[in-house]
Amino acid sequence: MELILKYFPDLTDIQKSQFAQLGDLYKEWNDKINVISRKDIDNIYLHHVLHSLAIAKVMKFKDDTTVLDLGCGGGFPGIPMAILYPNVKFTLIDGTRKKIKVVNEVAQAIGLTNAKGVHVRAEEHKVKYDFVITRAVALVEKLVNWTHKLIHDTHRNSFPNGIIALKGGNVEEEIAQTTNKVYSEIYPIKDIFDEEYYSEKYVIYIQH
Repeated sequence: MELILKYFPDLTDIQKSQFAQLGDLYKEWNDKINVISRKDIDNIYLHHVLHSLAIAKVMKFKDDTTVLDLGCGGGFPGIPMAILYPNVKFTLIDGTRKKIKVVNEVAQAIGLTNAKGVHVRAEEHKVKYDFVITRAVALVEKLVNWTHKLIHDTHRNSFPNGIIALKGGNVEEEIAQTTNKVYSEIYPIKDIFDEEYYSEKYVIYIQH
């Protein structure tokens, strides 16, 4: 929790409690359903929770914004972001049913009412959102193709609606190889968080 408070010192008591519960909850669920690698579970706050929150240092969502976490796995980045933005509506989707079970059980356990997990593949999902957030799900090319019909045209935030992706690797080259030319901005997380873990990780904003 100290790690989260280092960068987000103004959390309410409810938010602090919700973040504090995540460690034990995910360890408990990981013993039943492997949603985080075994070697990673002890670093859940550095590798998963704070990493998810890097999005919030790039984009501050207004109340009533709708956000889709595409390929959410066990709930990252959607669950930490939903804690941080209690007045924003988060839908978390994944094609693996057991992962969605973990998402909904964790959300219920911490009293998170603005996040809902849905077992559905991106190609089958029909609802439109302000933003799609993802973490290490697919190449930019695929993300653009998958989300084209999932983002609507009514803008309410400082950034026009689009994709906000957490990615590593050579992201500039990956974006350059996208056949659908898109507008993009790249934010190195090492400029946001001090920890060495983030040295080659990025927040990417993509507008179709």
